[in-house]
Amino acid sequence: MRNFLYTICVLLLVSCYSQHKPKKPKNLLSEGQMVSILIDMSVYNSAKGVNKKVLEKNGVKLQEHIYAKHKIDSAQFADSNYYYTYHPEAYEDIYKKVKDSLIKLKESYTAIDKEESKIKRKGDSVKRGMLKSMPRVEILKEPLKNSILQTNKKGK
Repeated sequence: MRNFLYTICVLLLVSCYSQHKPKKPKNLLSEGQMVSILIDMSVYNSAKGVNKKVLEKNGVKLQEHIYAKHKIDSAQFADSNYYYTYHPEAYEDIYKKVKDSLIKLKESYTAIDKEESKIKRKGDSVKRGMLKSMPRVEILKEPLKNSILQTNKKGK
């Protein structure tokens, strides 16, 4: 009796499992296009996570922007994404390229950030050097000049 129940369960599972791979859509996005779109989506989603209020305030709709940039619509992307999910080898290649590209982007932005920090520190050290060379009385007057100039600019 027990073996009979196991056999019935296995048959039910096997009979219910049918893999219907979707047909290739007429407007299928190439792997390169998918990589580019997924990179943009990753970057934009990161920006959305950091500056969500700013983006909402300005009415920026990131997904619509991505579709317009790549001259596609959401249905075309959804169809292509659905198709590639049933082709794991191709989808794995796409995501590997996306990951590699995102790592390169991160490295380039990190290098830019380090360079900007160096420039800022150098500018700060020059300013400190100028302050050290000024007599004490001039140092005290400098913040007053700046605050007066800012007040005059706001008043205009």
